[in-house]
Amino acid sequence: MRLTYKHSRKTLWVGLAGTLVVIVGSLLFGYAQVQKKEAEVQNQTKPVPGDAELQRKLTKDQYHVTRECGTETPFHNAYWDNHKPGIYVDIITGEPLFSSLDKFDSGTGWPSFTKPISQDQVTQKRDSSHGMERTEARSKTSDSHLGHVFSDGPAPTGERFCMNSAALRFIPVNKLKEEGYGQYLSLFQSQQQKAGEQSQAKGP
Repeated sequence: MRLTYKHSRKTLWVGLAGTLVVIVGSLLFGYAQVQKKEAEVQNQTKPVPGDAELQRKLTKDQYHVTRECGTETPFHNAYWDNHKPGIYVDIITGEPLFSSLDKFDSGTGWPSFTKPISQDQVTQKRDSSHGMERTEARSKTSDSHLGHVFSDGPAPTGERFCMNSAALRFIPVNKLKEEGYGQYLSLFQSQQQKAGEQSQAKGP
């Protein structure tokens, strides 16, 4: 009887140890995957896919916008009325471009922002096409056409980055770390903290 009890207790400890190893291993594997994704996101030297590959990977609208400087239909695109918190990245390279914190309703039917996450990630150039003088916005790494910049935006910048949804991919806040963009969580944490401070200042 005593032997059976000792044997059962030993089996229990072995089982617990095995479970612990599996849990720790899963956590370490998950952490490694997140680190790998963050390294991929931050690697600005990785080559941009060739034209043939882009034609296979992108939808017809995505290719037309990013590679042929096309314009999607207003009010009939993915993000014109998206109000969720998160960031918008380059559809081709995943380069972070815009934040929902700078997004506003321009009434134009396209997603509009007051500024990019970083001015270094979006380049601007003169566009004289279609008999108009405009400022084109392009993604720095992929050299994709994103949209145009206008000077009729709200404060504080006075600019309106009118973008095509087809050139972007939206990543919600709760997926940032999982997708390798954990470093951008601080943008939204600062905003939440500021909102909390304003609420306390108003009082009950």
